[in-house]
Amino acid sequence: MVLERLKMSLSKTDTDLDQEKYLREATRHFYGIEKPLKYGPSVETLNDLIQALYAEFSTNYVNIEMVNHLMLSYKSNPKEWQKFAKFDRYKYTRNLVDTGNGKFNLMILCWGEGHGSTIHDHSDSHCFMKMLKGELREIRYAMPHTTTTGIAVEGNTSNTTSAESDLERHESLDEIGQRTMSLNDVAYINDNLGLHRVENTSHSDTAVSLHLYCPPFDSCSVFEKNSGQRVKCTMTFWSKYGQKVTYGK
Repeated sequence: MVLERLKMSLSKTDTDLDQEKYLREATRHFYGIEKPLKYGPSVETLNDLIQALYAEFSTNYVNIEMVNHLMLSYKSNPKEWQKFAKFDRYKYTRNLVDTGNGKFNLMILCWGEGHGSTIHDHSDSHCFMKMLKGELREIRYAMPHTTTTGIAVEGNTSNTTSAESDLERHESLDEIGQRTMSLNDVAYINDNLGLHRVENTSHSDTAVSLHLYCPPFDSCSVFEKNSGQRVKCTMTFWSKYGQKVTYGK
């Protein structure tokens, strides 16, 4: 109901409203759903999920609850996603599955034993994360009220280096909660809900997760927990459509 009122309100005030603007505005009102919708379609395969997502994003007014439903409905089948699951010995990997015609990014993240992300935001977009294998711990932090002053480039947010030395210093980040995600669980976050860090706490098992970002983004801000220091970070893919990406050639 909240999103329907938002849609009606935005339709009246801006006849040229596009999908990206609508989605970013919706982050202020959407908090995620915990169970599939009773009236929602079933999703049997990964390909079914992708086709259903394309259908949802075919209109400017995306039903973000339905997107959440689709992520919840899909049940992990390793035979369908193994070709996209590429691991690295030293860091977690981001593997592109589909670009959604530029309207969303669907990717698989592979976490080796003990691998984890930095604390990061989501560039004013929606982020859905579904467990395909193993377990991950998500730790959430309150969004600090600061400005970005640095620039960084990353092949992966777990190894971020600053290109500037004059980053502002802030207070330490406040942890607001954590959860352990198991097979087929779905987590949702946006910048209105805070920041998070994701980690595979196991030292004997790997983990695999499916992520949907909408609108898609190729940079975000990462944060240092104790100082609150923030730096802009460019995000890259370890592989695309099952093929290793080689940069610099």
